[in-house]
Amino acid sequence: MRLKSVPDHPRIAGLEESDPLPPDDVRPRTRGAFLERLYRAHHDGLIRFIRRRGRDERAHDVVQQVFCRLAGLTEQEQQGIVAPAAYLRRAADNMLRDNARQDERRSASLHLGEDEVVLHAGDQWAALEARDRLRRLEDALLRLKPRTREIFLAHRIDGYSYAEIAFRTGLSIKTVEMHMTRAIAYLDQSRVKA
Repeated sequence: MRLKSVPDHPRIAGLEESDPLPPDDVRPRTRGAFLERLYRAHHDGLIRFIRRRGRDERAHDVVQQVFCRLAGLTEQEQQGIVAPAAYLRRAADNMLRDNARQDERRSASLHLGEDEVVLHAGDQWAALEARDRLRRLEDALLRLKPRTREIFLAHRIDGYSYAEIAFRTGLSIKTVEMHMTRAIAYLDQSRVKA
């Protein structure tokens, strides 16, 4: 059985199934080769670039996001990048800004887990009640259907309007309102105020 010949390179054209693979320098170019070369050449430098901006905990995630966006470009757009190092640094910087805006919108710095609530000597009952209420709210949210929970959190926590949620999820505004009504009714029924 013969494999189809590869027209890109004359030395590969006559390969058969039992033949060994050609060396890397003779293999036909694949779409991912450009990205792979960029990743190998610039990964460590991008990590250092991001860490210098005080985002050590997110450095690897940001690099991953940058290369995912780059992979979404057409091959012509990728080949049109004249200065890859500068392009990647700019993309990483933009990604950091986008993430900071998103964190600010979500008020991420203000979020506390139930075990992070500090009990003060003067008002321990209120703190215990707050922890209990938070635990009940988390449990009730986990019992919601995933789509309803996603819409509720997008509106109440992330601050998106019904129209923005409808646009992002592909639902109508009426459907988003219906999910919000269900979530609020369920949380009220669970004796948790949302």
